[in-house]
Amino acid sequence: MSGTWNLLLRQYLQHIAPAMCLGFALDFAVGDPVGIPHPVRWMGCWISFLEQRLRNPENDPKKQRRKGALLVMAVLMPAAGISILLFAGMEWLHPLAGLSVETVLCAYMLAARDLARAGAAVFVPLQKGDLSGAQKAVSMIVGRDTDRLSEAGICRAAVESVAESASDGVIAPLFYMALLGPVGAVCYKAVNTMDSMIAYRNERYRYFGTAAARLDDVANYVPSRIGAQLMIAAAFFLRLDARNAFRIYRRDRRKHASPNAAQMESTAAGALRIQLAGNAFYFGTLVEKPTIGDPDREIEAEDILRGIHMMYLSSVLALFLFLCFRIVGEWI
Repeated sequence: MSGTWNLLLRQYLQHIAPAMCLGFALDFAVGDPVGIPHPVRWMGCWISFLEQRLRNPENDPKKQRRKGALLVMAVLMPAAGISILLFAGMEWLHPLAGLSVETVLCAYMLAARDLARAGAAVFVPLQKGDLSGAQKAVSMIVGRDTDRLSEAGICRAAVESVAESASDGVIAPLFYMALLGPVGAVCYKAVNTMDSMIAYRNERYRYFGTAAARLDDVANYVPSRIGAQLMIAAAFFLRLDARNAFRIYRRDRRKHASPNAAQMESTAAGALRIQLAGNAFYFGTLVEKPTIGDPDREIEAEDILRGIHMMYLSSVLALFLFLCFRIVGEWI
């Protein structure tokens, strides 16, 4: 039995590099087809199910934190276990079946195409002068109130979302694929999904979401910083202001409540020579936040497209970089 598992493990590891490339290409070509079941949506349903049964606002903060940590374990263990069993079963049937499953799951864990679609969905109504349509489109990708945003505010929110999501939607999944294969990417995506659902610093999740928030901070710490450097490189190749991107990155990369969120935002702001972040309304309440970047010029709708181009190129650079590390690691 141990010999069979060793063989399956070797096949799994040998398939990581090709699965990354094929999965990246598949995501680039088609993204997430509408109407087809998605593992991340299943994760979201499971997280909601667990929250309904574990979260109790009457519990004291310590007990809420313990239950939140229990939810994290109850999400991560099935995510890893089901992925491992799925790959083992497919690899046992045939190596090509295993590679196919790894490729599809790698594609599912990446979101470059969907990020571009979401940004374009905001850009198109802005070009037509449809402010309400742009507000509705941007509300799909940001958590702030959008009904009172001006055109500049909409552009700012869209650029911020594309820049920040380039890390947790593409760079970080690729990073964990290179380290641990698709199983690593699935576990990372589970952490990121929990963070997006239960890690808000509000009355409801202040204590219950502590474990998810801290785990997400740890998981994104290295990828977000690698992603920032890759976005600076992307700005250089796209003939944007890479030097200013590096300057703003060094100055403003810590201007966020999260230790990771401003890493990519600061490079995007510097490369485009615009100012991002600042005060925003959340659920009708004004939240004061520092600005990122300098207002060297007024932000415009075309900056959304420039942000998408930087996201795409930095993603390609990340794929190349992590594949190099993967291949060198296998040789060693």
